[in-house]
Amino acid sequence: MHDYERIARVIRYLDAHHGEQPGLAALAAHAGLSPFHFHRLFSTWAAVTPKDFLQCLTVAHAKARLRRGDSVLATALGAGLSGPGRLHDLCVTLEAASPGEVKSGGAGWTLTAGFADSPFGTCLIAEGPRGICHLGFVTAADGAAEWAELQAAWPQAHLYRDDAQAARLAARIFTHSDAPTQQPLRAFVRGTAFQVRVWRALLRLPPGTLVSYGQLAVALDAPAAARAVGTAIGRNPLAYLVPCHRVIRETGVVGDYRWGRERKRAMLAWESTAIKGDPVI
Repeated sequence: MHDYERIARVIRYLDAHHGEQPGLAALAAHAGLSPFHFHRLFSTWAAVTPKDFLQCLTVAHAKARLRRGDSVLATALGAGLSGPGRLHDLCVTLEAASPGEVKSGGAGWTLTAGFADSPFGTCLIAEGPRGICHLGFVTAADGAAEWAELQAAWPQAHLYRDDAQAARLAARIFTHSDAPTQQPLRAFVRGTAFQVRVWRALLRLPPGTLVSYGQLAVALDAPAAARAVGTAIGRNPLAYLVPCHRVIRETGVVGDYRWGRERKRAMLAWESTAIKGDPVI
């Protein structure tokens, strides 16, 4: 079983039993590990102790952070601010496809695609001549459905499988390291002008910042477009890289996520463990 699957089981268990404040032994038993191995798993995966990690899963933190979010969001969107460290300075250059490129379906292109491990389970990453064009998480063991989805999205492109290259990209994207930022990652997306605006706005949200659909719509000078913002977020082709997981409901509830609610909560908690200060969720 992948480490993330064990963590997802624990998150589901906490959703049902958070009022009981289960201790290390109970969580370890639910994960099917000894307390020692469970503690080591968390230390490796989240870079913090299970106790600190579990604090990051408290919804109260999300509500408090959301209430303080207006000024943080305005600053982030206005200046593109980011926090210190490799994770908080992941620089992504997002290019939008032209109408002709959208219509072509990738004709004449070779997309290098492959499966790689990530802190949140196996992912499928594809890169074309203009940059990373697909990043999604695998929900079935063989990844056949995700590969078929990629082919359907780029019907005229030639897909070349290279898991080693996917692993190299994943290592750059998913890290808690404070090593100096490498050359910015290039990403290439196809979408409406509004969708691309939403995705670019999300790239300017620092890890640890939460925003509601309504707040994001207001920041985009489209206060009546919260539903359209939600649609754009749901069609994001670059999981985690374009951080749609940082958008939650007005009430502070985490809400649904294209790749699973538990995965969304794990992402937010994993990011918050690399930030000094209050956990976000």
